Amino acid sequence: MTKSHRVPADLFRFTTAERAELHTAVLRAFGVANEHMETSLTLDDLQLRLRDVGWSEQVTDDELTASANALRQWGLVECTQHRYGLTKHGEAAYAGIQHALHTLTSSGALQTAVLDAIADRLAELSAPTERVFAALMELEGHLQTLQTNTAQFNADLQRLLKQEHDLATFQDVKRTTITYLRDFIADLDARKHQIREAVGKVPATVHEQAKERAGLYQDDDWLRQRAERWQNLKAWFHDTPSKADELQDVARKAIVQLLRVLDRISEQRRRPTNTAADFKALAHWFAKTSTEDEAHELFNAAFGLHPARHAHLAHADGELIPSGEPWHNTPPVRLSPQLRKTGKQEHIGSTGKIRNVDEVRRNRREQAEREREELEHAWGQIQTDGPVRISTLKELDHDTFHRLIDLVGRALGSDPDSTGTRTAGTSDGRMQINLRNARGWATITTQKGTLSGPDYVIDVQNR
Repeated sequence: MTKSHRVPADLFRFTTAERAELHTAVLRAFGVANEHMETSLTLDDLQLRLRDVGWSEQVTDDELTASANALRQWGLVECTQHRYGLTKHGEAAYAGIQHALHTLTSSGALQTAVLDAIADRLAELSAPTERVFAALMELEGHLQTLQTNTAQFNADLQRLLKQEHDLATFQDVKRTTITYLRDFIADLDARKHQIREAVGKVPATVHEQAKERAGLYQDDDWLRQRAERWQNLKAWFHDTPSKADELQDVARKAIVQLLRVLDRISEQRRRPTNTAADFKALAHWFAKTSTEDEAHELFNAAFGLHPARHAHLAHADGELIPSGEPWHNTPPVRLSPQLRKTGKQEHIGSTGKIRNVDEVRRNRREQAEREREELEHAWGQIQTDGPVRISTLKELDHDTFHRLIDLVGRALGSDPDSTGTRTAGTSDGRMQINLRNARGWATITTQKGTLSGPDYVIDVQNR
């Protein structure tokens, strides 16, 4: 770590020192004053500002002076002619606590609107205008929002998976979180390709143009920062595999984990009790026993320590062992595990006939190949070379028509973009449909009937 990236040792000492709450409130008072363009405060001003940040306790002048001097000693506050103001380190400390409080009180979200905003700003940058600087700054802000919200949402989701919930609570989680994740995966799948293409269309000189528009002619550090953020954007949407791909994988795994937790909670509710609850109840009973004999009796009742059931078993050649020989001197008798559970020895019958599954495997393989061929044929018929109307699709067999209607239904269930185009894809991510508003009416006939509906313009692509 370079020296410029090291956090000063005293930067956050005010949060752990004695009277930490007062120190924090004083620092926040200075920060609020800075936001109102007041760069220095007297002690009287500071008393008033403490009320603005929610400090309700009475603070004497001596206590306030001691707190201000402590912040001054740590390099967070400077004093000139009895007026106090934040130093550069103080501004950094104030920004740190503000960010920490925001993180503690906020929750993450996966927002499709952020993806749309990124795509819109990239479209602006592909043909730079007078707004090139503003568009670039907005793009970086949207990307930062996406990263922050994604990290917070993933952390919240992992905490959710670790916590124990009753079935009613988790049913609500299932209806919201899982549906939310599925919708976001579908939206991200369509939009990440759109963003990837938009990134490739942005000219390499866009940062120079933005720098010139902002009047930053000698600021090479600004260009370096822009290049780093651009590489981060490409890592999210342009690289292979991209962070967007990783986000999809995380969301899919989260859905599976949520469903598994739901199954576990449902199973526990179906059963009248569980092992953990049994042992807790047994521990309470042991604690209530008054004598050791009662504890032993409870132990025997709980764990089934009944009289031995194997005393009637004999050795294979009992004549070799004298009848008066003590048991501990005789060779052991082989016992069946079933004897403890059922009181009976295992009965070993004849070996079952092994079923020949070669024919079953062959039939399943042939069926899978037929289904694959039918799927390839259907996608080949549905795929278009560009935008076409549904009414131009003739002579579709019923299965192919069914797949087309399923794609159209998925598209109608999605939100339109700024051009009115709705986008959706198949669950395996292979086919994508772009659908625009209809003009007129279409009638399609298959072997099983005729369907009439709006004549949408569609573009079906193989990805």
